[in-house]
Amino acid sequence: MSETSNPNPEVASENGEATQPGLQILTQYVRDLSFENPAAPALAPPDGGNPDVSVDANVNARKLAENDYEVGLKFTIQAKFGDQVAFIAELLYCGVFRLIHIPENDIKPVLLIEAPRQLFPFARRILADVTRDGGYPPILLDPIDFLDLYRRGEHAQTEDPDPDDSPTSSAGPEEDTH
Repeated sequence: MSETSNPNPEVASENGEATQPGLQILTQYVRDLSFENPAAPALAPPDGGNPDVSVDANVNARKLAENDYEVGLKFTIQAKFGDQVAFIAELLYCGVFRLIHIPENDIKPVLLIEAPRQLFPFARRILADVTRDGGYPPILLDPIDFLDLYRRGEHAQTEDPDPDDSPTSSAGPEEDTH
């Protein structure tokens, strides 16, 4: 997944045969899930309105084995009615991915763009279910442009280099009114 397009994405193996690069999902799981409903059951929306909702999203990856990586999507959602917190939902949803014949310079983009794309629909459903089960309308996250998130993370790293070697991307608080 490099910036330049390659008409032939095959990579030559050690014995000279061409092999297709690939991304295999080995497993997916909830690493951490928290839902705080501090004012329940007393909190009622003023005038039947919707709460102000902020969403913070982060992506990180870490190497587990030679070709296996854990990729985590972390979401923090906070809903308020005025100054009163309605709920706080936090989810760390992870997947273990095996990279197959991915060139070294493409590993980071694959882990921070393509892997989160695979995980996002599952994390979105979990957050919708937990907010609905908490007594609120389900939070339906808008799709995330992980390419843009990655590019912003790369831009931020060039301005403020991080000594940590683990790849990460993050999106600051986004206002959402779902």
